[in-house]
Amino acid sequence: MRRLAEKVPTTPHRSGSEEASLPHLPRYPALYQINTRVWLTELSRRLGRPAMLDDIPDAELDRLAELGFDWIWFLSVWQTGPAGRLVSRSNAGWRRGFEATLPDLCDDDIGGSGFAISAYETHSALGGNEALARLRERLRARGLRLMLDFVPNHSALDHPWVEEHPEYYVDGTELDLARSPDNYTRVSRCGGDLVLAHGRDPYFPGWSDVLQLNYGNPATQDAMLGELLKVAGRCDGVRCDMAMLILPEVFERTWGIASRPFWPEAIRRVREQAPDFCFLAEVYWDLEWTLQQQGFDYTYDKRLYDRLRDRHAGPVRDHLRAGLDYQDRLARFLENHDEPRAAATFPPGVHEAAAVITYLSPGLRFFQMGQFQGRRTHVSPHLCRAPDEPVNPEVQRFYIGLLAVVRSPALRDGRWQLLDCAAAWEGNWTSDGFIAFAWQGPDGERMLVAVNYADNQGQCCVRLAPVFTELGGRTWRLRDLLGPAVHDRDGDDLEARGLFLDLKPMGYHAFEVAPIG
Repeated sequence: MRRLAEKVPTTPHRSGSEEASLPHLPRYPALYQINTRVWLTELSRRLGRPAMLDDIPDAELDRLAELGFDWIWFLSVWQTGPAGRLVSRSNAGWRRGFEATLPDLCDDDIGGSGFAISAYETHSALGGNEALARLRERLRARGLRLMLDFVPNHSALDHPWVEEHPEYYVDGTELDLARSPDNYTRVSRCGGDLVLAHGRDPYFPGWSDVLQLNYGNPATQDAMLGELLKVAGRCDGVRCDMAMLILPEVFERTWGIASRPFWPEAIRRVREQAPDFCFLAEVYWDLEWTLQQQGFDYTYDKRLYDRLRDRHAGPVRDHLRAGLDYQDRLARFLENHDEPRAAATFPPGVHEAAAVITYLSPGLRFFQMGQFQGRRTHVSPHLCRAPDEPVNPEVQRFYIGLLAVVRSPALRDGRWQLLDCAAAWEGNWTSDGFIAFAWQGPDGERMLVAVNYADNQGQCCVRLAPVFTELGGRTWRLRDLLGPAVHDRDGDDLEARGLFLDLKPMGYHAFEVAPIG
């Protein structure tokens, strides 16, 4: 049988008409994550039959385009196998978690992890590769780009490589299996049983539904490059699961195996075929900059999320002092399929304030299906069904307003600057709770965002000069795009003293700043 490492498949070139059908991406785009299997399960109920990708209504895609998204990430479209599904259904600890999500759980609700991939082919239950291609064209017709998963660290237990190329995996001994049964498993093969390692990171036990790929083997890297190039022919970007695990220093720390870097060459090869292809890295442990330097367009900003969750303004403000060469390439979120729901993590007032900071800052704005409705139940990627939850009208109204601001030219293509917040008077310490920044749009639009990210009433003077120039000699109207406030202020005073603000705990403004007359 031909070794996959002997010849790496190439990605078909896109035609000029395909490229022309997509608008130019703004500097700060927006991404929407869809749990594909959950969404189609909900659609199946309405249709009275199993729904596939072709059944996704055009009206739903129209709605996503109208909301201002540039990227749609369809989670878990690739083929998975019965081995992973069996593990998901039989793992007692996981099943307890599934039952907490779905009290009426049945086996059909457990599809197996979408990250236990047996082939980078569109799952047959979703309609196969042809249905995915049609969905991509429908998205492109609306100016939307398709993002899909790429899982570099591991494969499904029943991936064909287990039989055909066991050398692609980290192997073990009977002693390894006896000493560390959470990290190794015995695999039955026609070619003879083997002990192979489960995929894992260095801080937790292995994931029992997947096997660890060996990046110390150049043939494994070549084979995974071939898979990545295949994926890149079917979408416009990939979200790379736990992308830092295959960095040579991390891989050697985890497995004691030296390896060469994968990402720089892999990204280069993909972009030879698709120059505008996008790479988004799930990454932690302060390795965001490392992966940006290796070619990733965006990296998860878990640090901002953690600091907002801890509810201390100072660390948030310090994080926003980083250079834009770094911040512009951060993917900023309040929830995703790995994190608990924002509505359950952040109390109502805190939720809104944290969202204003997250999504009105520079970077890729990353939202998840159900976030706008205030869903509170986290749904594991092993599940194909979510619980029925009522829409929270207050959360929904807030996000409708926030997305309107995110769609503004100043937020999509403008220049951003963090602002200083001085004490409103001597001895007033409450200015420490403020985070403020300015946007200037491509046509001269000005916007001021200020949040009192504290549990107490606070006052400050936001220093607008020298970021906002030529304020003097005019009156300026500040109209809050997220609330009813409208203020007229003298430009000379704004230049000299700044803008005085008095905000309730977790209060915020997103002011449009324009001259009167």
